[in-house]
Parts: sequence; structure tokens; C-alpha cells
Amino acid sequence: MPSMPRLTSTAATPAKCSATPMVRARTGAKPPSWDWKMDLPTLMLPATKVKNAMMFTRLAALALTLLLAVSASAQSVEFSKDRFGNDKEGLKAAQKAIKTGDEWYFADPPKYERALPYYLEAQKFNPNNAQLNLKIGDCYLNSGFRPRSLTYLQKAFELDEQVDPRMHYLLGRGLHLNARWQEAIAEYKKATPPAGAKNALAQQQEIRKHITECESGLALMKKPTRVFIDNVGPGVNSPFPDYGPVISADESVILFTSRRDNSTGGQTDPESGGFFEDIYQATRNGKEWGPAKALADPVNTEGHDATVGLAPDGQRMLIYVENNGGDLNECDLRGNKWSKPQTLGKRVNTNAHESSASYSPDGRMLYYVSDQPEGGLGSRDIYKIELEGKGKAVNLGPVINTPYGEEGVFMHPDGKTMYFSSEGHNSMGGYDIFKSVYENGKWSKPENLGWPINTPDDDVFFVISASGRHGYYSSYRDDGQGSKDIYQITFLGPEKPPVLSNEDQLLASRVAPVKETVLAAAVPVATTQVTILKGVVTDAESKQPLEATIDVVDNQKSQTIASFRSNSQSGRYLVSLPSGINYGIVVRQEGYLFHSENFDLPAGAAYSEVVKDVALKKLNVGVKVVLNNIFFDTDKSTLRKESTAELERLVALLNETPKLRIEISGHTDNVGNPAYNQKLSENRARVVVDYLITKGIDKGRLTFAGYGLTQPVASNTTKEGRQQNRRTEFKVLEK
Repeated sequence: MPSMPRLTSTAATPAKCSATPMVRARTGAKPPSWDWKMDLPTLMLPATKVKNAMMFTRLAALALTLLLAVSASAQSVEFSKDRFGNDKEGLKAAQKAIKTGDEWYFADPPKYERALPYYLEAQKFNPNNAQLNLKIGDCYLNSGFRPRSLTYLQKAFELDEQVDPRMHYLLGRGLHLNARWQEAIAEYKKATPPAGAKNALAQQQEIRKHITECESGLALMKKPTRVFIDNVGPGVNSPFPDYGPVISADESVILFTSRRDNSTGGQTDPESGGFFEDIYQATRNGKEWGPAKALADPVNTEGHDATVGLAPDGQRMLIYVENNGGDLNECDLRGNKWSKPQTLGKRVNTNAHESSASYSPDGRMLYYVSDQPEGGLGSRDIYKIELEGKGKAVNLGPVINTPYGEEGVFMHPDGKTMYFSSEGHNSMGGYDIFKSVYENGKWSKPENLGWPINTPDDDVFFVISASGRHGYYSSYRDDGQGSKDIYQITFLGPEKPPVLSNEDQLLASRVAPVKETVLAAAVPVATTQVTILKGVVTDAESKQPLEATIDVVDNQKSQTIASFRSNSQSGRYLVSLPSGINYGIVVRQEGYLFHSENFDLPAGAAYSEVVKDVALKKLNVGVKVVLNNIFFDTDKSTLRKESTAELERLVALLNETPKLRIEISGHTDNVGNPAYNQKLSENRARVVVDYLITKGIDKGRLTFAGYGLTQPVASNTTKEGRQQNRRTEFKVLEK
């Protein structure tokens, strides 16, 4: 079975209802024949010859009218010798193609995409057979190119209106998938069965759902989302299906699933006929992606291997495997090689189908999709679980999950915005992409991303960059490389409205003044409230990349809220920092002195990217380390609470290295009286030493000094430079 997550039927069948979706028409059945005894009225009239003769005449006329009407509409051309006797070889080949197609079409379960090429070949020979056109339309309805169904369904109906009892429903689906909302609604209404019909309730529910989707489509199309949707290009996409993109937060790396002819093992799936799935990776080179390369063993195997999620820093990946009904595995990037995938365990993987997942920005929580019956609200629901905890997964509840299917969950690096696909809410058909924000302890009402991002077909497995400017998903489009391709969505923000200036343009050649139409001031594109900190960790002496631990600390709470590792081969790291927290960033590695940075990001701070390369210093005499997360009240030597975590790191270093002697020094910028600055810097250094002594550090190992403005590390002519000069640091005296 393919390892891409399975999508449930778009039928509107509530999870707890035993009704099944409307049964798909088996179009090989013959059209219903006329039964005169049933279709003509039975009249009880006086038994006179005249009246009997008159009634017989009327009945005969009625029967003839009905027969002529049926004959006039029945224009379907059969594949028979009397119609194609002059091309026996062509007829024989077409009949053989239909027979082969029927073997796939009537298989259990049907193999529509396997049947389609044979039907299309036969259709070239005879394009005017109603049942063949209907079968082609039905195959397209069950393929990746579902909107193409409409042409063939309309042709089938034109040739024979009675070709299938569900013709109006099928036409409704074809029109729906082509965003012809009003026409689709009309066909759905014609297809609605009477109350007493077999399976009427389930069919009525499904049709009502589709009508509601069309009404949503009408409303959403009137207010389209301003976006560009562009194919990401041949560096990623191929003539084969490419889908399931996942990206690093800064859009430097993309991983995706593809079914190419050079797949690992080179085998084809007996179910679909396509090549087995492999995972590919590409990097961005300027504005271009690629070339994409397949991941090596042990990630890609001879079976199906598919991407599911990627950590914001690109160092951990979630994949889907066909095991135990469908499970989620995890692997780590070590240097340039991915580790062997490991199961996420029974707390996540059940005997049900776990299909898609996303890490929280700190890597501690997992959001994932499962159709497990316990605690579920619909056919597929979104859950969250603490990866290192022991508790059970928690259903996100009815604000997010509906009686229909949810899929393709993605948690944005801001830590509060979730994107997911759903068949419920105000979907315009199939799965639509929604977003919801977690604020004040609850999820906001999911918002449809709108037309043209969402379409009447399934739109699923959407990811978005940390900046919020670019989204990525896969789609079948006319500009594709040959099959399903990956596309980039660029969000443009609200439209700039034209306005009239208040001043007339006075031109000598014109009798009357003319108002000038100008554009309003630029409308800013909304960006997310997150900062991306990235860079390279190296050895200060050798300049070689280092694998180091990057701790993210909430200075206000003095708590480490996340830990990451820089890449062992490149030294690269990336940390996502949602706004609203005073962060301490600590880079540490055994045998080196720690390095700290401070990022105080107030609530509402706009998106930014900060590149900070870190050169770790070994513990040698004379080495100086700036303590960027020690804070004092303005113009005072009073330590602020936010300094605690940094001070405790210094205590730990001194305890781990008993012979270490250090000097604590204070420094200022050049603003103010030099003598005053020197005294202030000395007092601040003394306060730090006093703190260390209270924590049990021998005062003989500690000295302090205030240098005021005499040892700047940056220019005092800029605000940023003066900030760097106002610092506390320690110097190694003995080790």
C-alpha cells in the first residue's frame, strides 16, 4: 500500500453514524428499460367499445411519444460491427482496451487510474459512446485530475440521459470540482433522492454537504486571497508525482516525497502501478531550488517512504511508514546523514492510522493526526502529546476537529498558529486549508485560507515559512512538470485601494482641471511575530565547525525552555524565537567556555532573521567571556531577576572546575561622567562577586574590577555599539 497518508472519502458521513457514503455508480449496468405496465397510468373506465377504442388510441399515442423521445435522446454509438464494419482491426483493438480497462475498473477495490489509459485509448476510436464517456469521467473523479471529469460526464449525459441513475449527482461533482457553483447546486438538487428511497438519509446528508460546500465556494471566491502561486521549478519537481513538502523555518531546505523511476529498489506498487515512494531533499540557491537528491539508506528503503514533518531547524524529520495500520517514525540529521528512523512509540502510534504530524517550535510537543476511535470526534482528528512525558495524547477538541476528516497538521514556528486541512468548517469541497491561533488558553475559530489557495478539490499538506510570506503545497496544475507538483504561495497582503488626490493637475492645454488617480500608501504585508536566530558554531582557534548544544532560556522564569544541537559537520544552527519573551541563548560544548546572547522580544515584535556566528573559546588563561544575560536596573548596581539563569551557569562552571580563578569586570559606554561610570562599573562587578560567594564559591577564587569606558569592544557612535560596551564579563586568571 502507498505510504502517503490516506485521505478519507469526502462523503458527509458523521463518525458516529452507521450510514455509508453514497455508493459509486457501477456504470457497466444497462440503463433501465421501459416497463409499460408500470409507467403508463392504469385507468378504470366504462366498458364501452367507443371509449375503449378512444383510450387505446390515446395510450398508443402516449407510448409512441415516449418512445420517440427516448430514441431521440439515445445517440450513443455502440462498439459493434454494424457501426464499424469497415474498420474491424480498430474495433477489435478498442474492444480489447475496454475489456482491459473493465478488469481494473470493476476490481475490488477499483483501480481507476489503471483503467483510465485503456478507456482513453478506446475513446479515441469512438468518442460517442455514453457508457465509455461515463467510465472515463468516473475514473477522473477518482484520480488526481478530478476536474477533467466534467467534459466526459457532460458528453455521456448528452449522448444518453439515462446512461446512469446517478447522472445528476455525477454531473454535480464534475461541476463542483470546476468551481461552477450554481450549476453544481442545481444538479445536486436534482440528484437528491426521495425520503423513502434506499439509503436516502446517507445520500441526502452527502448532497446537503456538497451544496453547503458550493455555497462556501461562492462566498470565498467573491473575496479572493491576494497571492502568487508558482511552480517551484524543475530543481524539485519531476515528470512523476512530487508532493508532501516540508521546509526548514528559514526556507533554506525542503524535503518532499516523490514516485520517480529511479526509486530505491526500482519497484512499482502493485496497487497503484506507480513507483514506490522515496524522500528527496533540496536546498535553496538564491531564488532557485535544487537539484533534489534522494536520501540515502537507511531512510529510503525498497518500500514506501514519505515525509510528514520537519523541525524548524531542519535537524529532525518525521516520516510515515506502512506499519501497524500506518505509523509515525522519527530520524535525526547527523552531519550530512540521516539516522535510521525510530518509532515514536505506543503513546503516539496505535493500531489505527497515524498519518501526519508536526513538532512544536521547542520540539517538546507533537501535533499529529489519527483515526483512533478512542476520544475521537470525527473520522480523523488532530491530537497533541508531550514527547518526553508520560501522559496520553489530548484531542484538540471541537473548535478544531469536526465530524469529518482533519489532516495535514502544521505548527508554525511562532508556537501559536496552527495550519491544517479539514473536510469540515466552511470547506469549499474536499479538504481545505485552515488556520487557527492559540491565545488565552483556547483555539480561535478556524479561518479558511480562501480562494485560490483552496479549491473544490483536496488541498492538504500545507506548510508555511517562519516569516509567513511563503507557503508550500502540492497540486495538479496545467503548468506542472507532468504530474503532481510542489508550488510556492506568496502572500501579498491586502490590496492597495486607489484614491483621488485633493489637488487638481493644472495643465495649460486643458480647459478643465482633471483629478489624478493615485495609489494609497503601501499596505504592509502582515508577518509573523517570530525571530529566527541562525548561524554557525565554530572553534575560536581552529575555525572548524562544532556540534554544540544551544539552550533557549526564559530569563524572566530562569527556565530552559528548549535545547537544540548545531550540525556536527557544518556547525549550522537555527532557533525559532516567538515574540513576547526575554530570551537567553546559551551555546555550550564540553571543553569550552559557554557563550551567551540576549534577545528581548516584546509581544508583537515583527518577524526578523538574525545571523549570529558563535566562536566557542577553550578554557585558557587570559580568555574573556561576555555575560550577556546579566542585567542591572538603570543607572544602578542592583541585579535584576532575569540575571539568575546566567549567574547560575557561572556558578556551575566554577564548581565543575575547582582550580578556576576569574576576574569579574564591569564596563560602560562613554555617555556621562567618566569617574561616575568607572565607579558604577566597579559596583556592578562587586555585586556579581557577592552573588557567587553566597552560592558557596570561595572568595579567594574571585576578584572584581570596574573599567568604566576605557575598554570598549565596539564604537560608541551608534546605539548598538554603546549597548555592546555596557557589559559584564569574566576573565580566566588561573585554571
